Amino acid sequence: MTRSRSVILWSVVGVVVAVLLILTFRHKTPPSPGSLLAGGATSGAAVGQTDAMPVMGSDSAGSVVLTSQQIRQLGVSFGTVALRPLSNEVRTVGTVVVNETRVAKVTPKFSGYVEKLYVNFVGQRVKRGEPLAAIFSPDLVAAEQELLVSARLSHTLGASTIPGVPGNTTDLLVAAKERLRLWDVSDEQINTVLASGSPMRTVSISSPASGFVMDKKVVQGQSIQAGEELYTIADLSDVWVEAQLREEDAGRVALGATATLDFTSYPGRPFTGRVTYIDPILGEQARTVKARITVLNTDARLKPGMYATVVLNSSTQSALTVPRSAVVQTGERALVFVDLGNGKLNAQTVKLGRTGGDYVEILSGLASGQRVVTSAQFLIDSESNVAEVMRSMIGVRGQAGTMSGVKAGAANGVDEKGADMRGLPAISPPAKK
Repeated sequence: MTRSRSVILWSVVGVVVAVLLILTFRHKTPPSPGSLLAGGATSGAAVGQTDAMPVMGSDSAGSVVLTSQQIRQLGVSFGTVALRPLSNEVRTVGTVVVNETRVAKVTPKFSGYVEKLYVNFVGQRVKRGEPLAAIFSPDLVAAEQELLVSARLSHTLGASTIPGVPGNTTDLLVAAKERLRLWDVSDEQINTVLASGSPMRTVSISSPASGFVMDKKVVQGQSIQAGEELYTIADLSDVWVEAQLREEDAGRVALGATATLDFTSYPGRPFTGRVTYIDPILGEQARTVKARITVLNTDARLKPGMYATVVLNSSTQSALTVPRSAVVQTGERALVFVDLGNGKLNAQTVKLGRTGGDYVEILSGLASGQRVVTSAQFLIDSESNVAEVMRSMIGVRGQAGTMSGVKAGAANGVDEKGADMRGLPAISPPAKK
């Protein structure tokens, strides 16, 4: 029984030793870094289904090298570095608001009672001079009676032949008319009183401007006081669009810049306007600057409160540009892959400037006429990073054999992988006793 157990134990030990020998033999010769970049048979067999993926090469200068077949398979396309007209186009959103310079308030200068409303709902359209309401005011009735008395007195004194009495004085009549004018009674209403010979019971309040009633604070039969606000009328023949500019775009928009506005209510029918005001204060919460655009609205299609997509265009200038798709942002820097010819691509650090449309300005790093990659840059960038890592690993491995105190792997009876650690003086294994 003891002998059987010994046989089984030694058999297990033999199998374990055989497995260790096989694994050691398979890993004794690792694939070289060049074969990883060139796509040798070893990597192709290990990857399995990725045999069809094109594997890029690299040179000692850090450039990625592609064959014409790999360029077609990866879908690599190219653009040109050139001087192009670059417009300061800024896209943002805006809201239609009332032009504050075209807003009028209706406030009577006398007290009284509203006997009749001619304009009795918000949104009603009115014209300049159109009657809004009829007001009965005891003060106005008294002033009209004084006007009639002055007119009769002036006529009587004009026909008088009494010595010392002027025959054509009109001072009292002029003063009575002026008093009514100061209360915003029109000359037409004054002449009506003089022609009829009796005071009017009510006086009509007229609209000071053409537009729409935006607010109404009066109802029929209401008592009003002098200076009380009754109506708010806004002329919408032109409106403002308040656009919000991001902090980085605030310096690219100037007064007088043209704007194109699109509204969802009128697809395919853009409106044009001009920047007439830029807020001097930056909003702290949204970090935006308000720009005011004046837009003609003669047909009243634009309603306050509508949203608009705004495109602002400033002056166009020529600049050295590349397509926006050619730039790879890494977070710390911007890269552009330059075509050096014969399939060789090199990553070049650039400094970016303004962005306009599909192009971005290049301040430094490229020259006019160079060809740059505009697609598949991330695949190329990842390959160049792998090549850089492999070269650094090769450099570390080459320096390890020349370090002082490092012993060769064969002297310790271990493979190359373990020689780097065992040869270091600080971590050498203890001597065998």
